[in-house]
Amino acid sequence: MRKLFVGIGTVIVSMAMMSHAQSPQSIPLSGTETTDLWFVELSGEPTIEGTSLASLEREESAFHAAATAAGARYTEKQHFRDLWNGLTVRAAAGDVARLRGLPGVQGVYPVGKVKLSQQEDPPGNVPDLITALAMTGADIAQSELGLTGRGVHVGVIDTGIDFDHPDLGGCFGDGCRVDKGFDLVGDAFDSSSDDPAANTPMPDPIPDDCGGHGTHVAGIIGANGGIKGVAPGVKFGAYRVFGCGGLATTSDDVIMAALELARRDRMDVVNLSLGSGRLWPQSPLAKAASRLVNHGVVVVAAAGNDGSIGLYAASSPSVGKDVISVASFDNTHTNLNALSISPDDTKIGYIAATGAPVPPTSGSFPMVRTGTTTTANDACNPLPAGSLTGRIALIRRGTCSFNQKSFNAQSAGAVGVVLYNNVAGFVSPTVAGPPAITIPVVAVTAARGALIDGRLASGAVILTWTNQLASEPNATANLISGFSSYGAAPDLSFKPDIGAPGGLVRSTLPLEQGGYGVLSGTSMASPHVAGAVALLLEARPHADPKEVEQRLQNSARPHLRSGNPAGLDNVHRQGAGMLQINDAVTADAIVSPSSLALGEIESGSVTKTLRISLDDGDRHDRGRRRGRGDDDPPVIYTLGHQPALATGENTFTPTFLASFATVTFDQPTVTLADRHHGHDDDGDAAINVTITPPPQAGGARLFGGYITLTPSDGGSVLRVPYTGYNGDYQQIQVFTRAGFPQLFKLTPTGFVAQPGGATFTMTGDDIAFFLVHLNHQVANLKMEVFDVATGKSLNFADDEDFLPRNSSATGLFLFAWDGTTFKKQGGKTRVAPNGTYRIELSVLKALGDPRNPAHFERFTSPNITIARP
Repeated sequence: MRKLFVGIGTVIVSMAMMSHAQSPQSIPLSGTETTDLWFVELSGEPTIEGTSLASLEREESAFHAAATAAGARYTEKQHFRDLWNGLTVRAAAGDVARLRGLPGVQGVYPVGKVKLSQQEDPPGNVPDLITALAMTGADIAQSELGLTGRGVHVGVIDTGIDFDHPDLGGCFGDGCRVDKGFDLVGDAFDSSSDDPAANTPMPDPIPDDCGGHGTHVAGIIGANGGIKGVAPGVKFGAYRVFGCGGLATTSDDVIMAALELARRDRMDVVNLSLGSGRLWPQSPLAKAASRLVNHGVVVVAAAGNDGSIGLYAASSPSVGKDVISVASFDNTHTNLNALSISPDDTKIGYIAATGAPVPPTSGSFPMVRTGTTTTANDACNPLPAGSLTGRIALIRRGTCSFNQKSFNAQSAGAVGVVLYNNVAGFVSPTVAGPPAITIPVVAVTAARGALIDGRLASGAVILTWTNQLASEPNATANLISGFSSYGAAPDLSFKPDIGAPGGLVRSTLPLEQGGYGVLSGTSMASPHVAGAVALLLEARPHADPKEVEQRLQNSARPHLRSGNPAGLDNVHRQGAGMLQINDAVTADAIVSPSSLALGEIESGSVTKTLRISLDDGDRHDRGRRRGRGDDDPPVIYTLGHQPALATGENTFTPTFLASFATVTFDQPTVTLADRHHGHDDDGDAAINVTITPPPQAGGARLFGGYITLTPSDGGSVLRVPYTGYNGDYQQIQVFTRAGFPQLFKLTPTGFVAQPGGATFTMTGDDIAFFLVHLNHQVANLKMEVFDVATGKSLNFADDEDFLPRNSSATGLFLFAWDGTTFKKQGGKTRVAPNGTYRIELSVLKALGDPRNPAHFERFTSPNITIARP
């Protein structure tokens, strides 16, 4: 019998799988996914907060005893005590409700499936690690400041690391660069499976990499050999949380276990190039990561690759408080495998098409064009037999698939294909069949294609495959990558925090995968920041995570958005802006807080206090790096404001508005002098900043900008980004999909709506289901049960905090009622007797006041009759 389980995220109905013509009253089973794995949070604080291990063991024992007494059936998977107190269990519908009502249970949450923050098939551009270092100032930090990250340990929670790679040290264990780590999952781990055996980790002390992603991430952090990463002197801890077989998901509980291992191994920095979007900072994994930060470890995480699904989509754990959430920028250049063309041996970088043989590294062949730079359907129709024999065809993108174009060239005798784009930038093509493509196929930019086309129009052109690299300019240089997720977090906290180069970055890959290659995503941006943190900690070893974040954000540089309206890109997309690690290291002053989350502003203005302080902790190093001496005069900082673009009300399809806040200061300048000049009060200063949102009538909702402090000594500008919500945040509608929420019954063919009510036996799958569209994250969802005959409440069928929104404007979550109720967390679970009931499903909106009825939305179900046999 098909199992379905209670709770948010446990069954997700993808309306993308339905035709718009289908009735919303009948939902197919094919659009659902299920889980039976749950976090059970217990009430005690974890050991990192000072609670004794014995106390937590007693608390867990009491939980098991209470669960047994309540008749709850479950299987424990693993428990957590260091960073988060609780356990993960496998349990079905009624049992989950029973667990929620047990004494000492703080909450029950689904264990999410976590994806690598890698863009699988990026439509655009291919950045290069070499030029990426120049974008972030890492090249200056290495060459001029002499920093390598030496003495700093960086934990990489990922697919493992190919420690045999010479760029990463060539060995594992004591004396090696990868000297710590653990494989938490084994090769066979499959988080997509509902088979408990498949989801049971098979630990191995050797965290080798069979996927490639973790090796790529580690190379960006600190490769030192064929390529050089941001911090080539660091050591690594490798914590493998993904299995083999091409799977790109793991689960929250495995990652939490890895965080605990990283703490025990005394990592200084932890990088997580992974995440689940649309979650709250209160999610278990985000809370665990925040606790790690609070106890001295800098945690850096990818903001996510959900740019296509709109606002409030940043990933957990990056949304955790004080976790550094990293957005992705496109790079200035591409560094790609190259071919050359006659007559002058011009090198042209290319991207090899997936689904075709690997291009050779030698050999010369004549080229031929099958169209021109204006042909819309180049090679979409069969070409004359033998017309391309022994030649490489130049073919323009457009009209038909890359597979069809390549197959037509192959059938005409071509020995290779060079595709070129019909718009600016690169394309990352696939020619996977059928029919099968048996010749090499590569893609170049529109500009490079036009160059080859022009030469062919004038005469013969010979193409030579090479083993060399070519650097190509990037059409979207310094722009936020299209895939990079939008913030803010659902509680309007400041996310993402900063940006770094992402896109397709060239870095290390496992030796069996060729040793080097390009990957894309905020996965590749996050390790730039993790490596930069290592450089900063080498230079300033006493800096705590708060100072690290302040320095990174103060020194970052915001970038423009492409297109109309013009202006700085959204603060809730790029955070503080592009990482500038050299400035972060050498800055003489720190501004705190280093970012401002203004929350919702229904009317008027908000005043915040900033404090600018001279750094005293590493004065002699600071003087050496900046050239300042004891006799230098005080520095005058002039205050200013750089507004950024706002976004409108639509969550799923953001609109961009040149609607700017007004910022005023209680003083135009501040003056700072070193305390050793005898001015005890001059080492820091307070600044009151008043921010007035743009007019609400203009449609701007999430708005932001940058407060600037420009020093008189020619040093780098310090910045403090701010973001806020313009208006009443609780006016965002949650139940926006017509016909939903609604009561459903499960049939062999799918879920069938029961708007007139229905009878259920409450056995097996014959229970009441509710399909709900959440247009925005909600602080709480309750399902209260009322007896129709008496009007009396039987308490709750469900009570869940901090729920995500749906991933699309038509997506649905599924909740279920199996006939049991509970009064509150820690209370008893009761079975409703046979009878007729109604359920009031209510949601408390994000940041809503539970005392204010206007902050709720409600749905009352039709009659639900329980008729147990």
